[in-house]
Amino acid sequence: MDTTLTAAVLGLLEGLTEFLPVSSTGHLLLAGHFLGFESKGRTFEVVIQLGAILALFSVYAALIGRLLVRARHDDAARRAIVSVLLAFLPAVFVGLLVHDFVKTVLFETPALIAVMLILGGIVLLVIDRIAPAPVHTDALALPFGKSLVIGFCQCLAMVPGVSRSGATIVGALLLGVEKRAAAEFSFLLSLPTMGAAVAYDLFKNRDVLDFGAVWEIAVGFAVAFVTAVIVVRWVLSFISRNGYALFGWWRIIVGAAALFALQLGY
Repeated sequence: MDTTLTAAVLGLLEGLTEFLPVSSTGHLLLAGHFLGFESKGRTFEVVIQLGAILALFSVYAALIGRLLVRARHDDAARRAIVSVLLAFLPAVFVGLLVHDFVKTVLFETPALIAVMLILGGIVLLVIDRIAPAPVHTDALALPFGKSLVIGFCQCLAMVPGVSRSGATIVGALLLGVEKRAAAEFSFLLSLPTMGAAVAYDLFKNRDVLDFGAVWEIAVGFAVAFVTAVIVVRWVLSFISRNGYALFGWWRIIVGAAALFALQLGY
């Protein structure tokens, strides 16, 4: 496949899946495996994530700006900011401990990724049906304790194929957070989490980063940005009406197809 087309396909996958509970990392790694694509130091994969982060920030910039302004005199705004930061902390500590193992071992195991996609899909289908009745409908007003628990759930996503948004959403649903609010809290939590993860990846791999394929990186970045903006604007209303079952089936189908292809020797 032409490298520009490959970059566009991977950028599309990143934008489509980053903020859905389907594991963008799992999709990118499997697609890269089957397309025979790998960038030195994972430069391409890291940089196009910036496109998704920028897309999310553009959608939530006004809300974040209002929170920061109000935080000087509004307890509710301060609590919302602290809640997100508390949920972010577990990923910082766990990520520093297991980063190298995850990147050098788990990221290179396509079969594990496919299995985790399937298992995560089953979990989503089950939780979508049996989650307790919601007691929290505002993503900006979660109790600190529950925010911290959601943060620990996010750490499960360090295993590729689990899904950062999937882990946080499932954790939130089990804690009595309403479906739309669970997704919105996951979005807000992804800003510091993804920002820190990308920055850390760039720092750790600074000696082997390869920006030689500037055109392909630019294409992937742009496609990821545009696609992610569309997904973020669409997904909350979809989840409010339909829940998470579609994403559970999506994960199962993709994971099963990947396992089948791997068994055939691809």
